[in-house]
Amino acid sequence: MAYGNTPHAGPPGWGGWMPPPPPKPGVIPLAPLGLGDVLGGAFATIGRYWKQLFGIAAVVYGAAVAVVGAALAGAYAAVGSHLPRVFADEGTPDWEDVRPLLIAFGCVWLVGLLAMLLATTMIYAGCAAIVQEAVLGRPTTFGAVWRRARARVPAVIGTVFLTSLILLVPLALFLLAFVTVMIALLAMGSGPLVVPPLAFLGALTTTPLAAWLWVKFSLAPAAAVFEGQGSLAALRRSSHLVRGGWWRIFGSTLLAFGIAAAASYIIQLPVNLIGMFPGAIGTSDLGPDPTASQVLVSMGGLLIVLLLSQLIGDIFVATFPQLVTSLLYVDQRIRKENLAPVLAEAAAVPPAY
Repeated sequence: MAYGNTPHAGPPGWGGWMPPPPPKPGVIPLAPLGLGDVLGGAFATIGRYWKQLFGIAAVVYGAAVAVVGAALAGAYAAVGSHLPRVFADEGTPDWEDVRPLLIAFGCVWLVGLLAMLLATTMIYAGCAAIVQEAVLGRPTTFGAVWRRARARVPAVIGTVFLTSLILLVPLALFLLAFVTVMIALLAMGSGPLVVPPLAFLGALTTTPLAAWLWVKFSLAPAAAVFEGQGSLAALRRSSHLVRGGWWRIFGSTLLAFGIAAAASYIIQLPVNLIGMFPGAIGTSDLGPDPTASQVLVSMGGLLIVLLLSQLIGDIFVATFPQLVTSLLYVDQRIRKENLAPVLAEAAAVPPAY
């Protein structure tokens, strides 16, 4: 039999048999992903599920802003009477007036921090829940994504909190070493001149360690949502999945943050340019001494557009890197655990083998 005349002759790509492409039921092919596949999958997810993504982000960030506003209103109602005396031009303000303001500011700051942490965690969980459906090509609703993300918020909060604590270790080591060296140098009478070099060397030493830890545990939120893992188990899963692919995950994640920042800047740029020209927004006809209400009325449209563009830019910055991270989680499982046939079966697409 003349093997060279059969339809399967020749090496792949040289006019002979070509392997079938991997199935692609959703936003990515079910095979090890390249950088283009990951970024393209993230953009495709935004295009197909933008209502769910932006809906969750708008709700959680709007709720966070409302909570902070309520905290500010409560703080002002409690200690607002001290403000005139503190800012009066009558010398040094009394500590009895300053102390309540500092306490109120600290409370508002803490409330804002907790609100933004919860909102960010909900974004992490929501992006992973959406990618879970996007990879399989399944439609979903805002309610379904919200319920799944809300159920995994405690575990994702745990991963974010524990990762933050772990990332504080390099900083604590740097501060301890810096203070120790500074005390020794001051005791020898030569301190201020070496502060900048010491700070630079300390940052140069601790930044790589912090970056390594950040990437090592970057897949933990996705593991907490995809696999229903607890916080510690999700951190261990992330460490296992990142092993052997640290540089690829680091580069892809860094590029995702860069793309998100550039896109946010481009979204807000037209509005910012319009704001640089008073004649374009109607403030040139207000007269030499307009009142605050007149300025607000004349600029009302611009302010609304500015807030909307800021919100859209912030939502894109918050969601796009998390979509990339979730797709990198899927990629690592395909590479290390042969997840592609399982995904193909779940999507009712026959695997290509």
